[in-house]
Amino acid sequence: MKKALIVQGGWQGHQPKEVSEIFRVVLEEEGFEVEVSDTLEAFADAEKLLGLDLIVPVWTMGEIDKQYAKNVSEAVQSGVGLAGCHGGMCDSFRNNVDWQFMTGGNWVAHPGNDGVEYVVNIKGSTSPLVEGIEDFTVSSEQYYLHVDPAVEVLATTRFPIVEGPHSLNKAVDMPVVWTKRWGVGRVYYNSLGHQANIIDIPQVKLLMRRGFLWSAEGKTQASNNASATAAYSGMGDSQV
Repeated sequence: MKKALIVQGGWQGHQPKEVSEIFRVVLEEEGFEVEVSDTLEAFADAEKLLGLDLIVPVWTMGEIDKQYAKNVSEAVQSGVGLAGCHGGMCDSFRNNVDWQFMTGGNWVAHPGNDGVEYVVNIKGSTSPLVEGIEDFTVSSEQYYLHVDPAVEVLATTRFPIVEGPHSLNKAVDMPVVWTKRWGVGRVYYNSLGHQANIIDIPQVKLLMRRGFLWSAEGKTQASNNASATAAYSGMGDSQV
């Protein structure tokens, strides 16, 4: 049985407990043994993290101990999957650039705040993560992110819709769903999920389900890439 760890907490406006409960049910439906923790101390045991198949952070803002972030990073580098959504993964720890490097991006704004109606455009991709999913409209926060150019973008949304200081720039297609690699680990992110009702949208829940499975599958393939699993040593400046 595959093992998943959900760590929920931080800013309560994102309903971390409710979102985590949806994720727990999805993962158990897929045969995972799921542990849900409400403390970042869940990241303290490096050996335990290495034994997981999937880590799901649901933690907006706050601060993380640099050793905890290092433990998660090394677990993912070894093949453990990392998957999450919205501020629970890419607005987790604003002062930790290592986390941002690993996850592939960081939230910077949501012009218009909650309730903006916008289209999520599924890119023409052969990825099974978006197979059969058509473009859909949501009414929620529209995330503007600073994004790692190395990610593989699977869905986008068009800016600007709501006026703001960004509006006089040319229109841009902002990533909504992406994947990337961290060592031999698989990383999946979906910027949707402001609250539990957004996660419950069928397309969003399906995207998350597929993202969890894809990320966790990387663990079984990590042994074929053992040379890439050495812990990354380039984080010194950001750990001062």
